[in-house]
Amino acid sequence: MQKIKNIAVIAHVDHGKTTLVDQLLQQSGTFAAHQEVADRVMDSNDIEKERGITILSKNTAIRYGDHKINIIDTPGHADFGGEVERVLKMVDSVLLLVDAQEGVMPQTKFVLKKAIGFGLVPIVVINKIDKDGAEPDRVLDEVFDLLVALDANEEQLEFPVLYAAARDGYAKWNLEDENKDMTPLFEAILEHVPYPKGSSDEPTQAQVFTLDSDNFVGRIGIARIFNGKVKKGEEYALLKSDGEKVVSRVSKLIGFIGLDRVEIDEAEAGDIVAIAGFSDIDVGDTIADKNNPVALDPMHIEEPTLSVIMSVNDGPLAGTEGKHVTSNKLRERLEKEMETNIAMRMEPLGDASFKVSGRGELQIGILAENMRREGYEFLLARPEVVVKEENGVKLEPFEHLVIDVPEEYQGSVIEKLGKRKAEMTSMTPMPDGTVRIEFEIPARGLIGFRSEFLTDTKGEGIMNHSFLEYRPYSGSVESRTQGALVSMENGEAVAFSLANLQARGILFIKPQDKVYNGMVIGESARPGDLEVNPLKGKQLTNMRSAGADEAVKLTPPRVMSLEAAMEWIEDDELIEVTPQSIRIRKKYLDPTQRRKLAREKKNM
Repeated sequence: MQKIKNIAVIAHVDHGKTTLVDQLLQQSGTFAAHQEVADRVMDSNDIEKERGITILSKNTAIRYGDHKINIIDTPGHADFGGEVERVLKMVDSVLLLVDAQEGVMPQTKFVLKKAIGFGLVPIVVINKIDKDGAEPDRVLDEVFDLLVALDANEEQLEFPVLYAAARDGYAKWNLEDENKDMTPLFEAILEHVPYPKGSSDEPTQAQVFTLDSDNFVGRIGIARIFNGKVKKGEEYALLKSDGEKVVSRVSKLIGFIGLDRVEIDEAEAGDIVAIAGFSDIDVGDTIADKNNPVALDPMHIEEPTLSVIMSVNDGPLAGTEGKHVTSNKLRERLEKEMETNIAMRMEPLGDASFKVSGRGELQIGILAENMRREGYEFLLARPEVVVKEENGVKLEPFEHLVIDVPEEYQGSVIEKLGKRKAEMTSMTPMPDGTVRIEFEIPARGLIGFRSEFLTDTKGEGIMNHSFLEYRPYSGSVESRTQGALVSMENGEAVAFSLANLQARGILFIKPQDKVYNGMVIGESARPGDLEVNPLKGKQLTNMRSAGADEAVKLTPPRVMSLEAAMEWIEDDELIEVTPQSIRIRKKYLDPTQRRKLAREKKNM
């Protein structure tokens, strides 16, 4: 029986998980000496590379001595918590990475709470000890206090600690030791991670924790084998969560080593493999012995807390830039996404629109960004929180928000959050002159707050949040105070007209951009919408005047990214997303209809 260790790397965003996995892959000799490898090699998707964040959990395996170590790199962002939860069930220990300067952050608490709940003993790695502001001893105390607060048992409180700088490729047991390589971390994994329980002689039981798809073999389930063996070409029973049982043959069995997937004939208890041959395989399903099928416990997946309506683009410029514009194409793409992304839900609403629910703005924003890169064109409405009703009480999701701000900005931030129904729970001065303030806030209050927060703190503030629980509805929350500048004409914007409109607010468009009646071309400096004409050219006469040839001076427009637009829009506005542009428009393009609705709203 091969010696296997299964471990997940968990941490807050940007504490160095993927960089650490890079070093483990390189120093274990998994890559050949001549092989060229990119930085953060586990971040395979384009958006992951651009933003430097992990979105999908990915697994790899390394050989170290006579052991095979399966490593799963997990996302650190709260919106992808569903990925982390499933992965923890598949491993026997976790590497908890904590930044030596930032210390324990909301996601550290979120992922550690899950790991403690599964009874895993963490190996704590205090990373980035080479930073100027690093305080490893303070951070170690914070981790210990957090474990105590999470009701960890005695074994979990006896966790091993290492100090590392993953970027420079070293880890050590004591701060005084010399900086060599990752050997101490490999030793810690071999010594402290328990061997998988289960026996290869028992009837087969494997559970699927993530999905993949292949154009040739169809859906692939990545699963951990808890008992028995899985052999290529043999028949097994697939046990669904609703009790349904399907018998099918394993057409392909794939093992992992480094970044490569290798076809294998057999795998045994403790290993993590990819299995093809079951057409409707799903996350949480059990692959079991067909003669003696015993299902494993189903997986609990957190419910979505945010939803957005996605619909077909019906504006004047529809179909001019995108390739896939019909509701059938949208439905197919969303259904394909739901197959592999189980933390999201989708329901058709009838009028060529779909309600997509997820764990946060980032998760929905990344789906929309992927779709526009694939040539899709659609409209997005303002994100809304998913409200529940229990025993006649209306409940909404609350978030635990942690912000780090320089002292001089704390007053304005606390005031803004107060208007958004946030309650402060603690305030701690940090050694680097910033203040860490913790809040409990309705998830609605966070929609549209990030851009305002960055402006108020001149880009120096850091905010992080994770889902707390559902609580009674907290009344209305203040949102955007400025109105919109709305175009009243169709055509191409003219520099002369835009120069005159600059005094009215901040523009989102530049000269020669296509505009249409009802499109939002900027943010008004005052409350209330303002209809403007961006096509008005200069009146020409045959008389010469002193100021005739003055150059038009335009301030560069504010370029709206998809996430910024999702935060900015109000309930009566939509985002038009195409492969080339992101435009904001009013839900109703006809000004008379808009005025009529505004009057009705006022009289309600």
